[in-house]
Amino acid sequence: MASLKDLRNRISSVKSTKKITKAMQMVAASKLRRAEEAAHNARPYAERMGSVLSNLAGVNQNDAPRLMAGTGKDDVHLLVVFTADRGLCGGFNSSIVKKARAKARELEASGKTVRYFVVGKKGNDLMRRDLADKIVATVNFRETSRVGFAEAAQVGDTVIDMFQAGDFDVCHLFYAEFVNVMTQVPTGQQVIPAKVGDDGDEAQASGSKAAGTRVETTYEYEPDPVAILDELIPRNIKVQILRALLENAASEQGARMSAMDNATRNAGEMIDDLEVSYNRQRQAQITTELTEIISGAEAL
Repeated sequence: MASLKDLRNRISSVKSTKKITKAMQMVAASKLRRAEEAAHNARPYAERMGSVLSNLAGVNQNDAPRLMAGTGKDDVHLLVVFTADRGLCGGFNSSIVKKARAKARELEASGKTVRYFVVGKKGNDLMRRDLADKIVATVNFRETSRVGFAEAAQVGDTVIDMFQAGDFDVCHLFYAEFVNVMTQVPTGQQVIPAKVGDDGDEAQASGSKAAGTRVETTYEYEPDPVAILDELIPRNIKVQILRALLENAASEQGARMSAMDNATRNAGEMIDDLEVSYNRQRQAQITTELTEIISGAEAL
């Protein structure tokens, strides 16, 4: 059984830990608002980019750039895994890695080759033990206070250069989409070859779907669509990477806030249990001392 001194030291240690976790929770809460706002602001731009690509791709699909048309095969897949550079955020990092590895197992079962590009120190720490030979590139932004388009462009340029060099055929992004403080959804998204839908411009179909008809609209582009796509598709890749970084940043703060809140409450419960044990042992010690004093007095 621990002595009273050991229990006092233990209580003091847990109280110090509780102060740290409470402070980290408050810091995460203060950062979350700004990160959540940035993630929400990036979503419409990234989604609208897909609509623009859909319209352009429908004009001249045969002359589409290589980043949109692909290499004509899908033998080698690059999985770009976005994780945090810092820990203490619960299962945030491991859930993203788990999602990527599930996709990798699915691809490998189909006879495909899988390679990893890990963005974030914690993801690299989680994956290098078993997958070091499959990790072809790593980057982290630990020294960067806020991620922005410059960091997305750095990752995007590396991915595009690898594609142009023939290092892979298909590229997928894996990150956590922010829903709320309690919920961050691991998400996978293909960016190379660029996936475009057939919906076209939303305004084009508004009002016509209710009547069961579709208004055909003719677009004229200057310069030609191929030249626009040559510029637009690399930018779209970087925009999607920026969105992944911003979603991850908000999700990380939400996960850390939740994890630190749980840790603070657990520390409080542990302190209560330790104080009960301390008081019981102290009471037992006092009782023993009184018994010895009374026994000694009776013996005299």
